[in-house]
Order: sequence, then C-alpha cells, then structure tokens
Amino acid sequence: MLTSLAVEGYRSIRSLVVPLAPLTVVTGPNGSGKSSLYRSLRLLAAAGRDGAVAALAREGGLSSTLWAGPEAGSPTTGPVQGTRRAKPVALKLGFAADAGGFGYAIDFGMSTPAQTMFGQDPVIKAEAVWSGPMLRPAALLSDRRGPTARVRGDDGWRTLGRQLAPWESMLSEFGDPDATPEIIGLRADLRDWRFYDAVRTDAGAPARQTALGTRAPILASDGSDLAAALQTIREQGDARDLDAAISRALPGSRFSVEDRAGRVALLLHQPGLLRPLEAAELSDGTLRYLIWTAALLSTRPATFLALNEPETSLHPGVVEALASLLVTAAERSQLVVVSHSAALVGALEAAGATVHRLEKRDGETVLEGQGRLDGPPWSWPAR
Repeated sequence: MLTSLAVEGYRSIRSLVVPLAPLTVVTGPNGSGKSSLYRSLRLLAAAGRDGAVAALAREGGLSSTLWAGPEAGSPTTGPVQGTRRAKPVALKLGFAADAGGFGYAIDFGMSTPAQTMFGQDPVIKAEAVWSGPMLRPAALLSDRRGPTARVRGDDGWRTLGRQLAPWESMLSEFGDPDATPEIIGLRADLRDWRFYDAVRTDAGAPARQTALGTRAPILASDGSDLAAALQTIREQGDARDLDAAISRALPGSRFSVEDRAGRVALLLHQPGLLRPLEAAELSDGTLRYLIWTAALLSTRPATFLALNEPETSLHPGVVEALASLLVTAAERSQLVVVSHSAALVGALEAAGATVHRLEKRDGETVLEGQGRLDGPPWSWPAR
C-alpha cells in the first residue's frame, strides 16, 4: 500500500508530502490545488508507461506546469521575489509504500538548448526505486542520474551498459537482464493504476452505445464497454454487491443486458415504466452512477484507483449510495478520491476515510493544519 505522495514544483504546489490511507479523500475550495494533486498521480502512472514526458507536453510543457510562485516560497516581509530562478528548474514527483512495498521518485528538468524542434521537452534528471517508506542508501534498489542507470543485485551494484535517453524512464526501459523483480513488480503496479476522469455522459458518449459481447473484467477508461463490464460482474463477481449498489441509488430498479447480434446493450428496468430504458435514454447522473458501479466493483480490482469529483452530475440523494460503493471498493483497492462535495466527504469521513483539506496560503497549496515539519519523512534522489 502507498503511504505518501510527494510533489515539488508543480503548479501551485511548491512542496507537499501527503499521507495516504486505504481510502484517502482530498477536498478544499476551488483553486486550492485539488486538480494539481490529482494530475500529479496521473503523471506518476505515465512514468510506468514511458509517457510522462508526453503527458507533460499535453499540459503545455514543463515551463507551464512548474511552481508558479517565488523560488523560496512566499516571504512574510519585504518584496516578493521575481520569477527568475537561481536554482535549477525542477518538477519532482514520488510516492512511498509500506514495509512490504516499493517507493519511486522522478525528477524532471529543462533540456539544454540544442538544435531540435523538441527543445521544450522536459528531461529526466534523476530517478530512484527503493523499498519501504523512505529513500535511504540501505533501501535503494536502483537509481539513475542523467543517462546513467544502475541496479543493485545480490553481488552489489551494476551499471547498465546502455545509457538512457533524456526522455526515457528507467521503469519502462529496463528489460531483461537489467530489470530486477522489484522494478518489474513496481512497473506492473503503476500500469495497473486506474483513472476514470475522461468518461463522458453526453448524448454521443461511448457508454451510451452497444458494446462488443465479450467479457470486460476492467471497465474501459471511456466507459465504452459498460454493458459488458456490468454483465461480467454479475457472472463472475459479486452479484449481490452489484444489485445492492444499484438498489441503494435507484430503489426498485434493476438492469439487464441484451444480446444484439454479437453486441450487448444495457437496459434499466424502473418501477412504473412499461418498458426498460436503454443507455441512450438514461439521465447523465444515472449513467454516471452505473459507470462508477462497474469501475469500483470490477472483477479484477486495481492496486490503486484515483477518482476526480465522482459526484459530478449525481443527484444529492445518490451521494450516500456512492459513498457506500467507494467504501466497499476500498476493501479491495487503495483509493484516492478528490471531491468538493461536503456531503460525500462527510459520509466517507464518517466511514473511516482519511480526509485531507487543501488550502491556499500566500498562493501556495498546503494541507490544512500541516506545518512544515509535520508531514511524512521524505527525501528526493540526488541529480
């Protein structure tokens, strides 16, 4: 299980280490940095797929994602420092795990001027993989400084013969015989992290269409196989949890899946209606709740699942049902939920979730009540 998330130099986050629990809720007012914290998780997941540089490019490049405040923080007296920086530019992301897991950190910097069209691409300056809750020499398993990477084996440290390109993560590039079992396991875990922030519920949404009639143990990131995913849970998962989740949100309702020449269609049967409603006819809130049901009750649970404002489009009366669904899912997967719904946050907190409230302090995102020395211990790899 992950025990902490660390972010430095990202948008409104100058330096933040957030403790993580089996079910962690992040909340706060608009503009407090909730989305930045969520996006940092996405960037970490992309590192396991060699897509972190491309993910940063989609956000406008490293220069547009860097900490926007003064280098030394916000002074309490005197003039505010300008944007010109004296120290090397850096965006750092990482996480730590419990004694049975592995931690990882990556440090991005700006490339040196060169004759290339991709001069704005960030470069990976340093990476590290370690065991346990904190990076320290005895726990270090592999690291990378610039293009040079090394791994620790039973007979000590071994430097890789091939140097890494500035945009290549050692997680994705280490292959046999370079990859240790720990790196392979960490890479597999990162690639199993799931995010469902791109699911649409508009009239043309993929979730409203019929799907191929094949098993779907993991709901597609766009919800396009919703009917197949729900039927897979009914046949191979916990059908009672599935029916209970739908009944709590939509009393008296049930769903069925219909085979249509090799494709499957979702039908919702509701009290008082003479015919079932197809996915194309469902309200945005009903469809979104069914999507969360399929994602959270997956027959192949994720090691880590992050949800950004799952209450969007839901009727206030459904929030309690969503909270119950999240609590059930947290028994099988570690969850981070970003929400601005006081009702959802309150229900999850009452169920035992760890709640972190973000606030802006002189423009900087901080955890409410956390002082500079109150966070989990953290150390970044050296460049």
